Amino acid sequence: MNSQVVDPRQAVRAAAQWLALLESGAADEQDRANLQRWRDANTTHEQAWQKAQALRQRFADLPSALALSSLDRPDPGRRVLLKRALGAVALVPAAWLISRQLPLDVWRADLHTATGERRKVQLAEGSSLQLNTASAVDVDMQARRVRLIEGELSLKVPGSVALTIQTRFGSVVVSQSEVCVRQEARGCRVSVFNGSVQLQPLQGPPLALRAGQQVSLGESGAGVIAPFDTLAPGWREGVLMANNQPLGDFLRELGLYRPGILRWDPELEALRVTGSFLLDDTDRVLALLAASLPLEVHARTRYWVTLQSRKNSV
Repeated sequence: MNSQVVDPRQAVRAAAQWLALLESGAADEQDRANLQRWRDANTTHEQAWQKAQALRQRFADLPSALALSSLDRPDPGRRVLLKRALGAVALVPAAWLISRQLPLDVWRADLHTATGERRKVQLAEGSSLQLNTASAVDVDMQARRVRLIEGELSLKVPGSVALTIQTRFGSVVVSQSEVCVRQEARGCRVSVFNGSVQLQPLQGPPLALRAGQQVSLGESGAGVIAPFDTLAPGWREGVLMANNQPLGDFLRELGLYRPGILRWDPELEALRVTGSFLLDDTDRVLALLAASLPLEVHARTRYWVTLQSRKNSV
């Protein structure tokens, strides 16, 4: 088990999904082995699973009561209905676990997107705001402020009257420019498409960022200014682009646009992928990867997908 940094909220979501699968009765031995590997892979995974198990005990009585009162009855129709009810009950602690771990601000946000959803909003004076997958913002045009609560936004301000983006790691003042800000658990990345912006990190002096540059902000201040990847903002047009990118990195990004769990064999990490892929159909993206790379897509459901190496045929 390693201590590599993992977003705790992502780990909680995954633990809740594992819990729902086990409680549904559809899990097989391979699923249980995969769960154990997931738990062993990272301390954050194991901590999230222990929370899920503790919560499971709090809900344990309800399925038991249903089973004792109905499973001994011979009516096949009742048994089918009961199995469906038990499946629904199994999802209750999973959903509750996720809701307890996600920030309340996300649910109360002025604007938000679900997993896989993107949204564009016109603001006052010609400014426009785009939200990427699983993102949330509060907008206060009187105060000329946009607060990024979760996820990623793109903001274009054509006029000279500035808008300020507030993040957990500092603020970005935008006027006559276009910028993208992506906030994650341990920092945020600011990339400038056009014009220039002023940044005020939590620690350290303010700094200017020009078109074609990006920088990461964290609790200790700003990192090193560097050129940004011109393929990264493709999500604004609904496209995920890659140029000889490691497959593991590509799949981690693609997974942000898919509900459920996407897993793959570790040996696939180093394969390379190039192309432009439409985000509105991530199932097709996986099919295209299988057609061009030595891998196979195994889907228990759309929400449980594993990529495995294709064995060489003799």
